[in-house]
Amino acid sequence: MIKCIAVDDEPLALALLQDNIRQVPGLELVASCNTAMEALSILSAQEIDLIFLDIQMPGLTGLQLLQSLSAKPMVILITAYEKYALEGFNLDVIDYLVKPVPFERFLKACNKAVDYYKLKKNVPAESYPWSEYFFVNAEYGLVKIVFSEIRLIEGLKDYLKIHLGETKPMVIRMSLKSIEEKLPPGKFFRIHKSYIIALAHITAIRRNSVFLGDLELPLSDLYKEDLMREIGQGSK
Repeated sequence: MIKCIAVDDEPLALALLQDNIRQVPGLELVASCNTAMEALSILSAQEIDLIFLDIQMPGLTGLQLLQSLSAKPMVILITAYEKYALEGFNLDVIDYLVKPVPFERFLKACNKAVDYYKLKKNVPAESYPWSEYFFVNAEYGLVKIVFSEIRLIEGLKDYLKIHLGETKPMVIRMSLKSIEEKLPPGKFFRIHKSYIIALAHITAIRRNSVFLGDLELPLSDLYKEDLMREIGQGSK
């Protein structure tokens, strides 16, 4: 069971949120809070897997609460304001819901949290569905990236360059580690401190190089043995 807390200063909104959570299989509502400070107290006392969190609350806001946490659980933001979406996704929230939220949309966000939870707990990938895309902050808004279109991800200090087939690469502010956690297992592999490649696009591996068509990339000794096992050419 995924242990959850609900946080909203509006009594009716909190009651609806509680009812929605109780309808979703696999979620356990541990507590409901009217303020971010109440939520902070619960988070410091026990392990919580998922927070359903309002943003605009008296005193400490939902975003301020997230920024204060050193170890963040999964978070689904539920708010009446669309303007905080970019800031929310910069804090790596699972989803961002704008009130009033249809139950079907709420359930979709919960399913994303369940998928991510199973990934962290090392549940075999074949036992759960995986989304075909994710969103990134780029070009002054949210841009959808389809996993099957990714050929190569290149790390550039605090930025990433995502190569999508023949189109112009997309540059976003994110770390390789952060995007690696979003990628579906078994489809991508890190071959170097600066490169993650789509396994389907590998055309050749020679010594310490990986080829994606005419593009030659360095293969670090740190990842070489694991890569060979991943493609079925290494020792078990």
